[in-house]
Amino acid sequence: MKYCKYLSPSGIARYAFVEERDGALWAVRPMVAPEEDLAGRLAEMEDISTEGFTAAPLASLSLLPPVVPSKIVCVGRNYSEHAAELGNEVPKEPLLFLKPPSSLLAPGGTVRMPALSKRVDYEGELAIVIGRRCRNIGPEEDVRQYIRGYTIVNDVTARDIQKSDGQWTRGKGWDTFCPAGPIVSDEIDPLAGAPVTVVTRLNGEVKQQGSTSDLIFPIDHLLRYITAFLTLEVGDLIPTGTPSGVGPMTDSSRVEVEVTGLGVLQNIVTAE
Repeated sequence: MKYCKYLSPSGIARYAFVEERDGALWAVRPMVAPEEDLAGRLAEMEDISTEGFTAAPLASLSLLPPVVPSKIVCVGRNYSEHAAELGNEVPKEPLLFLKPPSSLLAPGGTVRMPALSKRVDYEGELAIVIGRRCRNIGPEEDVRQYIRGYTIVNDVTARDIQKSDGQWTRGKGWDTFCPAGPIVSDEIDPLAGAPVTVVTRLNGEVKQQGSTSDLIFPIDHLLRYITAFLTLEVGDLIPTGTPSGVGPMTDSSRVEVEVTGLGVLQNIVTAE
């Protein structure tokens, strides 16, 4: 299953199942809003328009973030080379932080670099989308039963503010600092041993290239660790960490994050 969220011509947020056609992703048939998107479900019930559905390439749609999380639980320094490039030690346990849902940004949307920061970085990541409420996942449980699928995230970071604050809420939590999409898919399975590749390009030049085989703490470990102290709700988003090669963006930069089987998340950047 693959799906996207988009803005219909009548201004209603809609979901659609996605398929690949001739190398491009297409929205092919309508989908009911997932259970966590209460506003989407209400809009569907109240919408009395006779607007029909026509299959269309995702590139022609006004895409929205395909997730409605109650929280975004991020993993810092989960690639050893990334930890080293910023002069940090490899963590002995997962290093977690939160981004607020208000930081979400649609594919194609504009990342706004705050005037207060002198360096705003890209961080391309694979992200888990939770499909079933979970707490205290056991050591022998298959974590796949709690995963709806995966999507792409750019964990945009005001690097100087992150360093000066010590804790990461401001540096990571600005509005527009969590581009996500373009789709959610359960058709990839990093847990099966087939590595999933993450590639980030800045203005067409490859800056990051990593694989889930390089994760310090793999996906099953992360979910057990997180749910040992925190309940994950349906729709919650778990970015799994970024490979080495992070760097600053500038006004008018174009950032593309490509993940195996998930397409390309593209955004542009503007300075406030």
